[in-house]
Amino acid sequence: MESLSPDLIQREMNRLGLDGQKFLFAVNFELTEGFIIENPENQTEILYEIWGRGNKKPLNKPLADNFYLTSKPMSQREYADLFQVVKDGLARGDSYLTNLTIATDIECPLSLEEIFQLSNSPYQLYVPDRFVCFSPERFVQIDSGRISTCPMKGTINAEIDEAEKVILADFKESAEHATIVDLLRNDLSLSAMEVRVSRYRYIDRIKTRQREILQVSSEITGRLPDDYPANIGDIIFRMLPCGSCSGAPKESTLDIIRRAEAKPRGYYTGVYGYFDGHNFDSGVLIRFIENNGGQMVFRSGGGITAYSSMESEYIEAIEKIYLPFV
Repeated sequence: MESLSPDLIQREMNRLGLDGQKFLFAVNFELTEGFIIENPENQTEILYEIWGRGNKKPLNKPLADNFYLTSKPMSQREYADLFQVVKDGLARGDSYLTNLTIATDIECPLSLEEIFQLSNSPYQLYVPDRFVCFSPERFVQIDSGRISTCPMKGTINAEIDEAEKVILADFKESAEHATIVDLLRNDLSLSAMEVRVSRYRYIDRIKTRQREILQVSSEITGRLPDDYPANIGDIIFRMLPCGSCSGAPKESTLDIIRRAEAKPRGYYTGVYGYFDGHNFDSGVLIRFIENNGGQMVFRSGGGITAYSSMESEYIEAIEKIYLPFV
């Protein structure tokens, strides 16, 4: 995989969009690295699938059903130190919502490629020796000039009594969700007209090998100019980094993230997408396992507001560590 500058990727997306040529692209969270592949279905190095479309192939060998995933998360005390950096930024008024993420060493008998092949999620990407992603979250979709984004904010264990009512009634979760919907509505408005929230706080059920979880999402839509394919790179890059994985307002919130997390996220919480010559779909690179010098590392996190409980946010980040199949 050739690593390219985001500026070059953006220009290539515009060129291929104008020509009606298919492409697959990805860019990291810090906007320092990415790739773009023309006619990606004709290559087998980078494997991908978006809602059933891609170059994903069945495994050539049967696998036993005794998969497991064990994790060694940071302690709650270590998490509390990171959390406090975010809370201090919120208290200063530098942010209304900050997405805080952690890295957790895991053990699993499967390879990254095998996890990809077994995954059951809408947005899947595998880069050999780097990472696998099995994301449930759309970034941006463009269909016949209609652009939409579906921020996912709010997670709860489905086994909790009346879990759906609990998550929808939670004041902190409601405030967090409203903030990110407002941010992404503004992001869409940078390129689109007639922007509106078409669905607000609906529930998705996600089955995992460990448990079933509920995720709260909204859908925001708008209308693009007729010449949007020639500017598709510009449209997407105006919205980066992804608001649901950074926070609001973006610039000062990114400063808080850098102080709290101390290390770059890389491709985790970046975005990837596919253009079929007419329409476009893309996912947020969450639910993400990377290879760190031979050690598998699961990346997870969540949004922090002034109303957040450190204990609850720690539990949420740990509960997002799962294998995406049952």
